[in-house]
Amino acid sequence: MNDPTYEEKRRIFERHSLFGKLSGGEIDTLLAYSRVERYPAGREIFAKGSAGQSMMAVLRGTVKMSSVSPEGKEIVFNIMHPGDCFGEIALLDGEERSADAIAMTNCELLVLNRRDFMPILENRADICLILLRILCQRVRQTSEQVEDVLFRHLESRIAKALLHLAESADLHGDRSLAIDLHLSQRELGNIAGGSRESVNKHLQSWHKAGLIELGKGSIMIRDVSAIERLITSLEL
Repeated sequence: MNDPTYEEKRRIFERHSLFGKLSGGEIDTLLAYSRVERYPAGREIFAKGSAGQSMMAVLRGTVKMSSVSPEGKEIVFNIMHPGDCFGEIALLDGEERSADAIAMTNCELLVLNRRDFMPILENRADICLILLRILCQRVRQTSEQVEDVLFRHLESRIAKALLHLAESADLHGDRSLAIDLHLSQRELGNIAGGSRESVNKHLQSWHKAGLIELGKGSIMIRDVSAIERLITSLEL
């Protein structure tokens, strides 16, 4: 990978809902303190329960936020794409990480230490409110995941997960979406709360019905409206 330019790093800050509110001078200050870290696909970035004194912004690649039970069962909370930030909770309280972060592809991350960001946060009430709103959105998303597992059929959860991945990756176009998953069917099952075998069964059924096309590591949604209908029509 080529080193990200200063402008690439600056655009991450300027486009972010939180850092975009900072002045040009404040962004320059944070960029001066930040550093770039690289992780190959499959490498752990940090583990749940580890010390957390920084947050990260994805420059390139895709990051999985998840948690694994003692029995080895995994649940995926979120997939982070270029432009997304994660680790905000540890940035605020300096406590342990609340989830595992794994590089799904080769990644470049912009890392910002808590000690460098807190002085700005202490003097900007508007930035504090934006950060609170971001954290509230994460809590709502987690609550929605729990409700989906309890109240939705697996097929509906898979459909919802696929559309969420498309929206998160900014891949929405006309009525056909090319989703480059960069994850296995097992990982898709970990997002939707189902086994790899069950996920494969539904994907093959959708493929035969002409709703999607299955490729190596990718899914083409051919009928977005039909996938959207699955989300509501299969509720308990």
